[in-house]
Amino acid sequence: MTFDRSLKIAPSILSADFANFGAECRAIEAQGADWVHVDVMDGHFVPNLTFGPATCKAIRPHIKGVMDVHLMIAPVETYIQAYADAGADVITAHLEAGPHIHRTLQAIRATGAKAGLALNPGTGIEAVEYLLDLTDLICVMTVNPGFGGQSFIHSQVEKVRKLRAMIGDRPIHIEIDGGVTPETAPLVVAAGADVLVAGSAVFKGGSVDRPEVYGQNIRAIRASV
Repeated sequence: MTFDRSLKIAPSILSADFANFGAECRAIEAQGADWVHVDVMDGHFVPNLTFGPATCKAIRPHIKGVMDVHLMIAPVETYIQAYADAGADVITAHLEAGPHIHRTLQAIRATGAKAGLALNPGTGIEAVEYLLDLTDLICVMTVNPGFGGQSFIHSQVEKVRKLRAMIGDRPIHIEIDGGVTPETAPLVVAAGADVLVAGSAVFKGGSVDRPEVYGQNIRAIRASV
């Protein structure tokens, strides 16, 4: 993964057809997705249960580009190596998931993966300043984590703007996760974001038999910014 700040669309397979993950991953990439975003939820840190390392390993051969794995789990450290072994290019852990986020970021980087740091809507950015030199991506949650299809929380746009200023010229992506649509995407991109996770906004109306709809949805988000 080479760093650049060009806009990247990362469809979340949380909104894909679970019975067709391989085909769905191939379809979204063919239709213009830059990254594939995998939302890992444990039913403990967040109120939903989704995918384990075995799912990531199974879909990895179907993804040509970046597999972006977002761990909404606690504890995190126990599972980092398993997701790295499954082929994750980016592994993101939550600031709120444990008392030793600095060590968590070190552990992610030690596997060779890029280290992501996620922030819930109610979390401030004060602690981020001391973690920047261990961080390759900051994921700003613009919904409360745990479910797809929620409405965008507008107070997070200012958080993105402040993070962008704090990051300066460091090679750190700002990722937006939650409620991304052609209406909200311009707000966060103008504030400094460069990776947009979109679930229902990409997958709505399409299927592996009608993948062109995914392309239309991805292009609509791109065109909006």
